[in-house]
Amino acid sequence: MRFIGIDPSTKTGLVILDKHGEVIDTMEITAKGTDPGRMLDIIEQVDFQLDHGDQAAIEGFAYGAKGRAVDIQYGIGWGLRMRLFDGNTDYIEVAPAALKKFAGAKGNAKKDELAVHIFKRWGFEHPSDNVRDAFVLAQIARAVYLERSARPIDLTAFQSAVVAAIINPPSKKKQGA
Repeated sequence: MRFIGIDPSTKTGLVILDKHGEVIDTMEITAKGTDPGRMLDIIEQVDFQLDHGDQAAIEGFAYGAKGRAVDIQYGIGWGLRMRLFDGNTDYIEVAPAALKKFAGAKGNAKKDELAVHIFKRWGFEHPSDNVRDAFVLAQIARAVYLERSARPIDLTAFQSAVVAAIINPPSKKKQGA
């Protein structure tokens, strides 16, 4: 059993944890060339790292993001989701604010502040913020899987709240009701 964290971008962070939450591998995946070939290369490199039975968490889209690269990030993000779906890899989507909250930071924390929380909580450090985000995502995938399997691990109250919201998302009221 492995737990995968994926932070999709032109520099995609990927972390693989074992069943005990120990790091098996970390990488920042990039590709050269022009799109859509570059995007497909990133997607294929991530896919190459996946094994049958992996449990994955992918960072959700930053819907308020702006700039030229947003369409590329959405393309990579959707391409990875399709590859996970097509490969029958169980995955959850984690909102950027939930990722930060699970690490112990506020939902609007800056990347350097988040790095401090990650190091204090897990002793994990990496020069790439994409890999650091992927590490937290892999920890979330592990916590969610073990909670669903009735083998929960010790979590803080704020981590438990993130896991509970992923497992039982708040229902949206029907319009006009």
